Amino acid sequence: MSEKERRRFRIKVREERAGESEKVGSIRRQLRARPRIRPRVFGYLTEEKESLRQGFAALFISSTGELVAGIALAGIAGILDELVGLAVLIPAAIGMRGAIFGAMGSRLSTAIQTGLFSLNLRRGVLAENVQAAAVLSLISGVFLAFMARFLCDFLGVETELTVFDYVVISTVGGVLAGVLLLGITVVVARLSVARGWDMDNIAAPMITAFGDILTLPALVLATFLIGIPIFSSSLAIAFIGIALAVVVVAFRVGAPNLGRILAESLPILAMTGTVTILVGVALEDRKEVFVELAALLILLPAFLQEGGALGGILSSRLSSKIHLGLLPPRMLPPMSTFRDFTLVYIFATGVYLFIGGASHFLAVAMSQLSPDLLATLGLETTSLSPGFLVMLGVSALAGLIATTAAAFAAYYGSIVSYRVGLDPDTYGIPIITATVDLLGFISLIISLVVFGLVE
Repeated sequence: MSEKERRRFRIKVREERAGESEKVGSIRRQLRARPRIRPRVFGYLTEEKESLRQGFAALFISSTGELVAGIALAGIAGILDELVGLAVLIPAAIGMRGAIFGAMGSRLSTAIQTGLFSLNLRRGVLAENVQAAAVLSLISGVFLAFMARFLCDFLGVETELTVFDYVVISTVGGVLAGVLLLGITVVVARLSVARGWDMDNIAAPMITAFGDILTLPALVLATFLIGIPIFSSSLAIAFIGIALAVVVVAFRVGAPNLGRILAESLPILAMTGTVTILVGVALEDRKEVFVELAALLILLPAFLQEGGALGGILSSRLSSKIHLGLLPPRMLPPMSTFRDFTLVYIFATGVYLFIGGASHFLAVAMSQLSPDLLATLGLETTSLSPGFLVMLGVSALAGLIATTAAAFAAYYGSIVSYRVGLDPDTYGIPIITATVDLLGFISLIISLVVFGLVE
């Protein structure tokens, strides 16, 4: 290398170093100008403040509704004692309404975000989903009845109800609640479009709350139709025949995508129904502790369904992102999904503490009723709650376990269904309902054991 080339090389090196120093200085000045602590998660939560507002509003409204359902459940404690085996059906009947109409809400939310939604009950996405929900409500009532009786016999659970009794209670209760819930779901979708709401954040909690509030009274009303000679068995046989005929007609002459929705929904709803019947079997087996402590009966519907609602929020968000191409369907969750997980855990913290404390105060309020009325309801006249702090602890610990199960079920339910060519909107929420109801009840029992309320 010549002397001239050496000088040029040294000049070039000095210029590059000077440029690098200027870049380093610029970066340092930018870093000094920024706040020292600015965690990414807080920036994300700021971006999601509207989701937080909508989600918390929907969840706390739904929690209030679930607590009303819990009071209704505590109020029929006497009926649960009188009709041995009825408790087997309650979690499944409630969970099935959430699974059917939660999935419908998720599909409508995706249709809204992709511009395919129109308020047309004759054709299009809304018509297909309305028809599917009606068919599934009818067929699921019959299926749950047969599954309840079969599992009671198979597992040796005592029940005084015949299979025809189960068919009447399950189908009449499910159809009554389903008709009302169908209208509510359509109204929520319409309001979401009109007011610019994100239906992913409000559909699952609102629908599950109304499902609980409507299903329990409907089941109680349906119990008055059993035990009538000839009429009850004839009504049950008619329901079975109608359900089978409706399914055949729906596949042949229904809306264009109705057959696909039914074909995808029926297997997963059958699995969901079976799992939630097992929850009912477990409830029947542990019924005494819930009847003795009314606070636990009040907590139960809210606890089970809020876990499903939280998972439903996550599932709906993930399904919409998959359809829009914003989330790659990978088996290992990308870092972006942990933001959605964080959002759900924030929701869970507030909701489970709220329903735990509220259940205690509602049980205390019930204890002020007259002893004769409490005895009529089948409740003990003393110790309706184990205490405020205990109820907070029971709800928070069990809620943490249930939320974790819901998060994994929401992600993998959406991803796996999409990767095998199925609609994650149809499969996500039913999978969550089955998972959270079973694992949620188990986590509640674990929490009761930890706090010494059961052995």
